[in-house]
Amino acid sequence: MAQAGNVFYDSPRDIPAIIPLFPLEEALLLPRTQMPLNIFEDRYLAMIDHAMRNDRIIGIIQPQQSEEDEADETKEGQKSELYPIGCLGRISAYGETGDGRVLITLAGISRFKLVKELETDTPYRLGEVECEDFAEDLIEGFGEDAVERKALLDVFRSFLDANGMEADWDSVEKSSTEILVNSLSMMSPYGIAEKQALLEAESLALRAETLIAITEIHLANESDAPSTILQ
Repeated sequence: MAQAGNVFYDSPRDIPAIIPLFPLEEALLLPRTQMPLNIFEDRYLAMIDHAMRNDRIIGIIQPQQSEEDEADETKEGQKSELYPIGCLGRISAYGETGDGRVLITLAGISRFKLVKELETDTPYRLGEVECEDFAEDLIEGFGEDAVERKALLDVFRSFLDANGMEADWDSVEKSSTEILVNSLSMMSPYGIAEKQALLEAESLALRAETLIAITEIHLANESDAPSTILQ
């Protein structure tokens, strides 16, 4: 059973088949995590209104190209291709700023497969989705025991040290392994392909292993990069 805000989802059948789609590059939402969003574009304000009038669910999904390419294609009347897997989020907090923007928080529910995108005259995109392949996402803590937590924390510490950053280690140690893996995956500063690989990982343990591998490659590349000397 998964909880998102005040709502519980017992099975994929509890999730609507038609949802608004929110294409966001390098954005990753995962089950039982929180994603704050600042909404200001008219098409996405309309999308949030749609969700609030219905079940409050939207699908975070990555486009397969950059925002610049998407903008160019949108001008030509075309839509960017979307990855086949995204993650459902329920709007668990909503606030209006008074200057036309809306601040929301999404609570991650489950990953989904995009069956097809629907033809629509709305300014936002709608898709038919199914979640049966990701039923384990609705089980809190599923697969935690197989995660190499120490290895994940070691590479996280190395990343922080390499970038001169600090962490609240008391909070980190108190976090469940599932929340730790998913939160670090969401916070990771990697690109579209890496974020999609983390999203599509078949298990929590594989997501952790993928994050470790990506981070180790990133750290190795950083250490091998020639230093720049200003004269």
